[in-house]
Amino acid sequence: MQNRLTPLAGWLVMALSLIAVPRLAAQNPSGSTPDFSGVWMANENVRSFNFQEPPPLAPRAAEIYRANRNGIASPLEAGVDIMDPSIYCLSDGFPRVYLSNYPVEIVQVPGRLYMHFESGHLLRRVYLDGRIMPDGYPPSFMGFSSGRWDRDTLVIETTGLTELTWIDRTGTPHSDALRVVERMRRPAQNTIEIDLTFHDSKAFTKPWTGKRVLLLQPDWEIIEQNGVCEDRFREDFSRKSLRGDWANPEQY
Repeated sequence: MQNRLTPLAGWLVMALSLIAVPRLAAQNPSGSTPDFSGVWMANENVRSFNFQEPPPLAPRAAEIYRANRNGIASPLEAGVDIMDPSIYCLSDGFPRVYLSNYPVEIVQVPGRLYMHFESGHLLRRVYLDGRIMPDGYPPSFMGFSSGRWDRDTLVIETTGLTELTWIDRTGTPHSDALRVVERMRRPAQNTIEIDLTFHDSKAFTKPWTGKRVLLLQPDWEIIEQNGVCEDRFREDFSRKSLRGDWANPEQY
């Protein structure tokens, strides 16, 4: 995965335009504000944010969870495909995208932090300028994220999430009331630790916590990654499209 080419022209233009912008750390006279910029990869392949504690599901959410699991007892196993939203070409969305087996590129600039996930080409914006989610903001797969600094820790609150996604790969459901609070810190040069707390008064009987650790990959770049939908429909499209023989245009 080393020395890979960046896929999306739009993202490249944005990244190049930010080279001359001072890092957010310059805003803090003490220099205690970390810079999370770089390409990162999870330190382990897991299916849930927390295997030690099962999600504290309310009755209706527990019913949905059992259907998503279809009798699978082991927390090490993913939910059944037929119930997985991603099988139906829906985005993994946030926070499930954190559990993908692909890297994420973080670009941090004054007032904003961008996360470009290779999985699904998802782009997340974390606003650092104090703004809050506007009234009437439509539910989305990535939600609305606003962050603030607590010394060397970035505290991010995400709301406005669609209920169509799973929280993790095991089938943990949530409602449109889901609120995710992250505490992101960089304890070492090559490490980001993210502690997550999931609040959902409709789906959980109490907040549920999880953790993710990302490791710096200094020689990596994000590439284009084909998902389930591309693989599923690529052959069908190629068969039905008017591709033909480019050397014989008269056939058209």
